[in-house]
Amino acid sequence: MGQELSIWHLVSQASLFVQLIMLILLLASVVSWYQIAQRVMYFNQAQAEMASFESRFWSGTDLNTLYTEGADKRGVIGMESVFRAGFKEFTRLAKKKLDSDAMMEACQRSMRVALSREEEAMEHGLPFLATVGSTSPYVGLLGTVWGIMGSFHGLGQVQQATLATVAPGISEALVATAMGLIAAIPAVVSYNRFSSKVDSFAGKYDTFSEEFSSILHRQIHSRD
Repeated sequence: MGQELSIWHLVSQASLFVQLIMLILLLASVVSWYQIAQRVMYFNQAQAEMASFESRFWSGTDLNTLYTEGADKRGVIGMESVFRAGFKEFTRLAKKKLDSDAMMEACQRSMRVALSREEEAMEHGLPFLATVGSTSPYVGLLGTVWGIMGSFHGLGQVQQATLATVAPGISEALVATAMGLIAAIPAVVSYNRFSSKVDSFAGKYDTFSEEFSSILHRQIHSRD
């Protein structure tokens, strides 16, 4: 590809305002890819942690043993975090002579708080991806419109207007639109993908919370 059609040449020849728009879109794209990579690693870890914990939980392991094993782990996430919140409250209140219903309500409340925190952790970075996906095309279009305005303004200052005169300026301006789309498309696709994962994981955590509540309910009432 000739120098006159290279991306770097088009960017360097664009106006300062259009270059600023391109820089903003480039930074947005870089941060988006960082967030995408971070979310991929997080959900992969969450999936592995959930599979491991479910295997241990439903294997019949004593709940006290399971809780003690998790005490040595750092950065507990996902389903195990919900379990630890509920069981910690259960063991704390079991030492007190409280009404069974009050104990059950307290355990469920602790698990709801833990579940809410897990959802917040899963949704980290998604608002930024949504913002980039929805606004980048318009930011790029702004740069394009500004660049085309400059091209036509310059066209009015020459005696003989030809396509060769205006085409370079328009090409430079259109790079901003292209960069806007390049930033937006991965952000939109990733946002939709991760939002689906959040719903899936949250549903599994909520189901586990209900199942664990039933187990605690039986243990609490067996004391009566």
